[in-house]
Amino acid sequence: MAKENLRLSAADRSLFVKVARQAFINPFSEERDRLDLELAGSGKGKDQLSIRKAVVEKVSHRVELLVQKNVGVYTRYVESDRATLRQVILFYVFHLFVDFFDHLILDQIKRGDTSLQVEFAEDCIERLEEFGFSKREAEQFFAFFYQLRRAYYFINQRLVGRSASMRAFRMHLWNNVFTWDVGWYEKSLWDRMEDFSTLLLGETGSGKGTAALAVGSSGYIPYDRKRKRFIESFVGSFLSINLSQYSEALIESELFGHKKGAFTGAVESHEGVFSLCRPHGAILLDEIGDVPPRLQIKLLQVLQERFFIPVGSHLKKRFQGRVIAATHRDLATLRREDRFRDDFYYRLCSDILVVPPLRERLKEDPAEIDELVKHVLIRLVGDSGLDLLDRVQSVLQDSLPRNYDWPGNVRELEQAVRRVLLTGQYSVDPSGGDSPAGLELEDQIRKGSMRLKDVCSLYCRRLYEEHGTYEMVSRIAGVDRRTVKKYIEKSD
Repeated sequence: MAKENLRLSAADRSLFVKVARQAFINPFSEERDRLDLELAGSGKGKDQLSIRKAVVEKVSHRVELLVQKNVGVYTRYVESDRATLRQVILFYVFHLFVDFFDHLILDQIKRGDTSLQVEFAEDCIERLEEFGFSKREAEQFFAFFYQLRRAYYFINQRLVGRSASMRAFRMHLWNNVFTWDVGWYEKSLWDRMEDFSTLLLGETGSGKGTAALAVGSSGYIPYDRKRKRFIESFVGSFLSINLSQYSEALIESELFGHKKGAFTGAVESHEGVFSLCRPHGAILLDEIGDVPPRLQIKLLQVLQERFFIPVGSHLKKRFQGRVIAATHRDLATLRREDRFRDDFYYRLCSDILVVPPLRERLKEDPAEIDELVKHVLIRLVGDSGLDLLDRVQSVLQDSLPRNYDWPGNVRELEQAVRRVLLTGQYSVDPSGGDSPAGLELEDQIRKGSMRLKDVCSLYCRRLYEEHGTYEMVSRIAGVDRRTVKKYIEKSD
């Protein structure tokens, strides 16, 4: 009979305690970088990817030594070592199969809504069982591994940028999926996240839809061992509806569906997004700030009771997905004006994420625009886009005013790259609405929080953003060119 009171050696315990603390910590946090460096031992001159690879190799070597000695089953250890070794084994097995998960994600994106058969699943699950995990635990952790890797893919690959605000935003997104404590999530919340709605705020074009896709594609999806596939594809688990594009009369039907004959023109029954959303899926209610108060009450009831009724029906239907809401509007103003209900707001705001505008990102890290242009090019034309990178960057640099604020945010940048590819040039849209400097000027004046010289600086920058030359600003503002330059440089 196997001994049930094994103890880790002092050397293993010293390493494994650190690994257990690091195992599933937020991968976008500075703490994760610090712990990786500490575990690697020597990371001088290495990039973060190389450091993490060294950590995985070190941990794998020590776990495999335990297996060779036939002392790798974590349940055979004394209680003080059991929880630590359990985390280390999860870390080890996850990284054994991480490349397989990455290929599965890419293959599933290509395949779309049909859940793929997972050839490596049985091997991974059996490995966990050999280390002492029960059948149910092993299957659950296999699904958890897949969720971890999907979340990392969508947050890391789709939301690029090295600026401090983008790093903080990615870290917040990860916490939105797994909470601030993954251990807590793994034990108690993995199948209850539909109770936590999310509110995404940010300017038009800043990337709220991409952030919502990352959350909506990263939910926990159970694995069906008999069918050798996950019960659904993550590709079809995320739905989005832009509420601003529908009239008030049609929004209710698009959300909740309707029965045939429910109103004039309802020639057949229609399934709304709440009906189409799957149990492990999520819905993005985009432009939630445009929803009239009457409909806010109905949405509030759905969020609280998890039931809805299609238009023209008396039959309740259950909604089991997660709700993500997004808006570019100032909800504080809408609430003060009684156009956005307080009770609806408080039901939506389990978590509030603010997507940083592109101008803020570029102030923190001007080189981030190069990374974004590269990202757009690769998405548009594949790896061959790298050959076009220098040319596109050169055109943008020559075409844009100094310290251009990108009022259309990332969406404008994407279209700028497309226009350069099509025409070889780009010019700023002169009728694109008020600029960020103009909005900031208006906001600060309204608050009464600016000195006169600050007003002059912002006003000159506002004119420079629109007209692009010091001469034109000088002519409009009625001051000499040197004064204009001084004011604009002061406002940067």
